Amino acid sequence: MNRIKAVFFDIDGTLVSFKTHCVSRPTRAALDALRADGIKVFVATGRMLPMIDVLDGIPFDGYITYNGAYCVDADRRNVIYACPVPQEDLEALVHHLEKDPFPVAFMPEDAITINCVDEAVREVARQISVPLPRLEDPRKTIRRKVFQFSPYVNEEKMRYLERHVIPHCEASRWMPLFADVNVRGVNKQTGIDRMLEYCGLDLSETMAFGDGGNDIPMLRHAAIGVAMGNAADAVKAAADYTTAPVDDEGIEQAFRHFGIL
Repeated sequence: MNRIKAVFFDIDGTLVSFKTHCVSRPTRAALDALRADGIKVFVATGRMLPMIDVLDGIPFDGYITYNGAYCVDADRRNVIYACPVPQEDLEALVHHLEKDPFPVAFMPEDAITINCVDEAVREVARQISVPLPRLEDPRKTIRRKVFQFSPYVNEEKMRYLERHVIPHCEASRWMPLFADVNVRGVNKQTGIDRMLEYCGLDLSETMAFGDGGNDIPMLRHAAIGVAMGNAADAVKAAADYTTAPVDDEGIEQAFRHFGIL
């Protein structure tokens, strides 16, 4: 095995427990040990930058956000890669919502907005311990660049939208109540490649941790993909190794398994 020089971490269910909504002390210590050993650590999340305050106080070498659609360096100011949703797909979605309304969270660069709120939206906010998105007319929202949006629909409805409303986009899921939608072909694998290019690192030197369906591309892509023990079976099948659940210090356990710590 080549020496690992870069490790990519999902947030929810990987770095952050759904029970405690924080990063555990052993995980923080493991991240500190990696960086002390010269290994770069990166975030790879479906969240947007304003929603990663749960990681405040933990230094990272870069951030892959919106599932790879918006990547920035360590100080979060230099944009490495940005791929907004095509305007025609956004306009088609808003037109569809006028006839068939359901909640959709829109994610421009600066804030998350939503067209309406129902119990599913409230439940997701409770589960990941974030505020409800700000209500806003989506016709106003899509005047800005939108890097991701999240319809609160089931898989059948999502497939219909992909085929008939938003053909340049595709969905992934890390919770059953909603889907993350990005430009087709853009995912966490994309973000890893852009970050490696920026940092001058090779894919053979990488490791990635995740637990959700949106993590599958990066777990397959990294030299070592690690699924958390709380991940779904499809995610575990995409990984090279399955560690303990997030609440049983799976990150620390995986590093010890591979002799990295």
